[in-house]
Amino acid sequence: MKQFIKTAIPLVVSFFIFSCGDSNGDKTNANTKDTASQANHEEMGMDKTASSGVTVKDDKLNAVYQHYVHLTTALVNGDSSEAKLASNAIEAGAKEVEGGAAVAATAAKITSATDIEAQRVGFSTLSNDFIALVKKSGLKSGELYVDFCPMAMEDKGAYWLSASKEIKNPYFGEKMLTCGEIKETIK
Repeated sequence: MKQFIKTAIPLVVSFFIFSCGDSNGDKTNANTKDTASQANHEEMGMDKTASSGVTVKDDKLNAVYQHYVHLTTALVNGDSSEAKLASNAIEAGAKEVEGGAAVAATAAKITSATDIEAQRVGFSTLSNDFIALVKKSGLKSGELYVDFCPMAMEDKGAYWLSASKEIKNPYFGEKMLTCGEIKETIK
């Protein structure tokens, strides 16, 4: 039953996000999305503040950002199954975003990856493309941090986005959880 819930919640969230369209002025719709997203984050054991207060200007990209947070948390926790769920949702959402084809294609590779290390390699590419989309769109509210781990990808380094100043490294998880630094702030 827990596996069904873990699978169903991201699908339900995606359904609400993509079937309801623009939620400006529709408080019921916005509350439904927030409640479903919060339930998904709580199910994942994610910090409720991980994405709170951050809103990307492009509504479709904002929806994908919520799944990006889910994917990042899954990789930090070393949870390959959750990473597959999140990347599957990213793929579906990114297809709806202008300029999101590269993100969707990389998310598909993460979904089909056979282990957490392959997922982390894909996450590096996905993050680079996703950061560019977020910068292009801009934020309605909050701040995002472009974090960098110099040791990731065999010491080539890799980036990711975070809504927290606290470093939680998705490339090494608990092995080197705090390895990294903030390179840039997106406001």
